[in-house]
Amino acid sequence: MKRSLLNKLILNSCASPFLFGILIFVLIFVAGDLLFQAAKLIIEQGVAFGVVTRLFFYRLPEVVVMTIPMSSLLAGLLGMSTLNAGSELIALKSLGIPFTRILRPVILTSVLISLIGLGFNETVVPLGSLAADRLMRYEIMKNQASALQEKVFLRDEEGGRLKRVLYVDELDTGKGLMSGIMMHEFDDEGRLTTTLNARRGMWLDNQWWIEDGRMYNVTKEGEIILLLRFERQKLALRLSPEQLQRSTRRPADMSAHELWTYIKQADDLGADLSRLWVMFHLKLAVPWACVIMAVLGAGFGASRRGRSGGGVGFGISVVIVFAYYVVMSFCRALGEAGNIPPVVAGWGPNFIFMIVALFFAVRVDKV
Repeated sequence: MKRSLLNKLILNSCASPFLFGILIFVLIFVAGDLLFQAAKLIIEQGVAFGVVTRLFFYRLPEVVVMTIPMSSLLAGLLGMSTLNAGSELIALKSLGIPFTRILRPVILTSVLISLIGLGFNETVVPLGSLAADRLMRYEIMKNQASALQEKVFLRDEEGGRLKRVLYVDELDTGKGLMSGIMMHEFDDEGRLTTTLNARRGMWLDNQWWIEDGRMYNVTKEGEIILLLRFERQKLALRLSPEQLQRSTRRPADMSAHELWTYIKQADDLGADLSRLWVMFHLKLAVPWACVIMAVLGAGFGASRRGRSGGGVGFGISVVIVFAYYVVMSFCRALGEAGNIPPVVAGWGPNFIFMIVALFFAVRVDKV
């Protein structure tokens, strides 16, 4: 069989289930979360339909990206089940074509889809999540949401150049307090020159004051030198608590690149950023779960016996995806608590399910 015909046969069998999976999983997430929230906002709080519609579309990219690994699993499972039930796989085996060769177009296509999902995670999803958060806070809740924020970032730019980056563990705009402060300052060439950390800060007399901290100088060679310790001093930040709340960003609203740029600098100072490192690795690992799920679904579907409808395949996909997210949540909790390295917490679920996927893939040629 010609290579192009084989690839076309396999991809055609998986394409429709993949598109069906995107549609059905998006509908499940939308009906289970977004539509319920939208109806609640309209009925209970009288929010205008146009505002709710904007919120819906801001959050839709994140939902679509979440469904890609699920849809890849469903595509591989139903696609190979169809070929198996129609005896195409038996015919391919009789021609001496191993299952690893049959998997090749599935893997290559899922890698491409993973790259697209990663690109969305780095661009569209953070912008949509940030827009949704701002819309909820300032147009829907009228800034009446909780004044306490955790793990917030601020990029202070002047004339298009980055001047400083501020990280705060906890920010209470209602009381004008912050804790776990870290700030980096850059020169006109974008080089990190000074960094400081402080245990706490407060808004007094229209000025931020920080206490119990240290200031470091960063040389051109990257060496970090302690300049001074201080009990109390002014912070070079002219934003009020309310302005600071509007300007800061949550880690969930940031791309993996933005997270890495900051926490790598902060990590050089020995700060405990386990939660942020776990989040960084998850932002990279989850899109690549698409490849693993596609191989797992294909191997499982090819090893099944007898005919079964798409409903059974969909049910199996839901169970496998649920198991994946349970493992991911467990690893994330262990990573954030410092019990396992963040890289293991982020990539561990992919590694575990990759072993399962390889088991089913190898098993196909043996049965």
